Amino acid sequence: MGCINNKMNIKKAIITMIVLLVICYVFCLPRQLFNETYSTVVTDYQGELLGARIADDGQWRFPERRTVPEKMTICMIEFEDRHFFYHWGVNPLAIGRAIIQNIKEKRVVSGGSTITMQTIRLARNKSRTIGEKLIEMILATRLEFRYSKKDILGLYASHAPFGGNVVGLDAAAWRYFGHAVDQLSWAEAATLAVLPNAPAIIHPGKSREALLKKRNRLLNRLLESGRIDVSTYELALSEPLPDAPLPLPQIAPHLVSYFNTVQKGKQTISTIDKGIQQRVEDLLERWNNEFRRSDIRNMAALVVDVETNHIVAYCGNVCFNEQVSGNQVDIIRAPRSTGSILKPFLYYAALQEGVILPRTLLPDIPVNINGFSPQNFNMQYEGAVPASEVIARSLNIPSVQLLRQYSVPKFYSFLKEMGFTTLTKPAGHYGLSLILGGAEATLWDVCGGYANMARALLGVDPLSLALIQHKENAIKGKDIFQSGAVWQVFDAIKEVNRPEEIDWRIIPSMQTIAWKTGTSYGFRDAWAVGVTKRYVVGVWVGNASGEGKPGLVGARTAGPVMFDIFNLLPSSRWFDQPYPEFTEAEVCRYSGHLKGRYCEETDTVLLLPNGLRTQTCPYHHLVNLTTDENFRVYENCMGNETTIQRKWFTLPPVWEWYYKQHHPEYKQLPPFKSGCGEDSRQVMQFIYPEMNAHVYLPKQMDGSPGQMTFELVHSNRNAIVYWHLDETYLSSTQDFHKISIIPSKGKHSMTVVDDEGNALSVTFHVE
Repeated sequence: MGCINNKMNIKKAIITMIVLLVICYVFCLPRQLFNETYSTVVTDYQGELLGARIADDGQWRFPERRTVPEKMTICMIEFEDRHFFYHWGVNPLAIGRAIIQNIKEKRVVSGGSTITMQTIRLARNKSRTIGEKLIEMILATRLEFRYSKKDILGLYASHAPFGGNVVGLDAAAWRYFGHAVDQLSWAEAATLAVLPNAPAIIHPGKSREALLKKRNRLLNRLLESGRIDVSTYELALSEPLPDAPLPLPQIAPHLVSYFNTVQKGKQTISTIDKGIQQRVEDLLERWNNEFRRSDIRNMAALVVDVETNHIVAYCGNVCFNEQVSGNQVDIIRAPRSTGSILKPFLYYAALQEGVILPRTLLPDIPVNINGFSPQNFNMQYEGAVPASEVIARSLNIPSVQLLRQYSVPKFYSFLKEMGFTTLTKPAGHYGLSLILGGAEATLWDVCGGYANMARALLGVDPLSLALIQHKENAIKGKDIFQSGAVWQVFDAIKEVNRPEEIDWRIIPSMQTIAWKTGTSYGFRDAWAVGVTKRYVVGVWVGNASGEGKPGLVGARTAGPVMFDIFNLLPSSRWFDQPYPEFTEAEVCRYSGHLKGRYCEETDTVLLLPNGLRTQTCPYHHLVNLTTDENFRVYENCMGNETTIQRKWFTLPPVWEWYYKQHHPEYKQLPPFKSGCGEDSRQVMQFIYPEMNAHVYLPKQMDGSPGQMTFELVHSNRNAIVYWHLDETYLSSTQDFHKISIIPSKGKHSMTVVDDEGNALSVTFHVE
């Protein structure tokens, strides 16, 4: 009985041992075979290498590849393991042959390792001993259960050493031959196949004669096995070995650096078109050489495919390898002062909400809003300018007036909805300067906004800009653009005069481009963004340090670069007008408002539905005149004398003062005939200050308070105006109505009276 129990115990022990061994065998292979850092690799949308960044351990080791091209597979198997596809990780015949050879030579001349065993050895990175060899054999058989033969070959090719700090087949192909693995010739493939055998002893930079012999022997074996023919063999023998390792491509280097931050150690297939990228980079280099003469050292450009919102060219700066002048800064993602580049977005918002019509007159007059006194680039005032011209000509004062009418918080929220990420402070911090560069934006966000405007005209959903090809989770943007208002915006800015001297409109071959420039305060940033049906091109020119230069103006620097980039790209016809979005209406030809009761000259135009809610023309009114039209009169004032009625276009006094200087056809209202009427219309208007303005007086060099200047316009150029501060008479003016005083702190009232008794007052506060 005891004997039977002993046998049972022995049997159980054996079974338990076998189970434990099986469990150990199943779990002996680590889940993650290689725990190494990889280089960051970026390719274009077709897989063409743009650039790479070295791995953290200082090795050029590209991310693992799943498969090996056929030519390279043939060479590796022929040289390393002819029976690779027929064994289970260990080749007993090769092991036996290696033992016999080593005994005969009394030293290790052959290891008998299969490619699978070598893969395990690369993963473990242990000293070569008999015990380690046995472990490699066990793990190799286990590896065969986990992976297919093609996967194992891919693992080996990805981690095999190829001399120096070059690890893996992909890195070796680029470092030694300057192209991808699938473009290797037979001689190149054979060279790479023999390198891992002894990379520290034989590689292209060392023992070149021995390397050449090994390569040629492998080529001869390929010929004998029928893998290559005689002519291929002879051509392969004639190919020289590579010299020193080649530098990797440096295309779109700022983009590669960006991916090295967000996709470190991975291979990324980007949306970049390598051909377009290289042409744009060459173009920027040529322009940079020109701009450097004016000490303008940096520039960036972004090209977006409108239909997909894919980035096809990403030039974050110029001269990446020059460690000076901020060339390492990726300007595309750097916040910069916007200048006027946001004005079309304000124009869109005002049109879409029915605040204005395309040709509504906006005031272009001197303005001082609590110390904020914007100026037009040409330092002139035109009195009143149609809204579409304001945007096309990038006039600052009317744009500020439009933002004031639309509301800063609303526009601020609109920009945030568009995806602007740099508006980190509340709307009140930016104020009305928001439209003139008081806020910062990135070229990325700006181009994204213009691209989604274009997408609205194409009738496709808004998307965030994409840099990764075939990315499934493309972020859908907010659907805030409507095609009708976008059409009106683009229709305005496509008329902007181009940098070329010739009129582009008369050349049929030149494509239509809607474009806008921007120049920041102090001439620090020059912007240009252009839109066609197919592409959006954004350009920034300046100094990364923020240093301003007098010639740094958007239309003179960034604009020409942008048009040259468009000349590199395929052209396209213009957008189709979205007629269903519009309705016909009559507008006043002079004011741009909806036709009023007294508007005689009108145009029938297409307007957005919200535009029908805007104000009718407030500037045309009916007047009674003497027959010679020299005087206005009340209708019943002249007794039996004949009077006539005319429909008259009249602007507010300040507007009128500047408007008539640019519009000789403008006719002022004649004065009332003496004793036959009194002008109920406001004949005077303060330019500065505005009603209830809060004023901070500047200090002089000696610390004393500075003066406050009051300015007024009068519709009668010959009028005499008498000035009173808090009922105290100060002075009189004629022709130019301007005085300067030093008021005390507190609330004051300035009253003016002309020689006909017309009076006007303004209240202000001195802080």
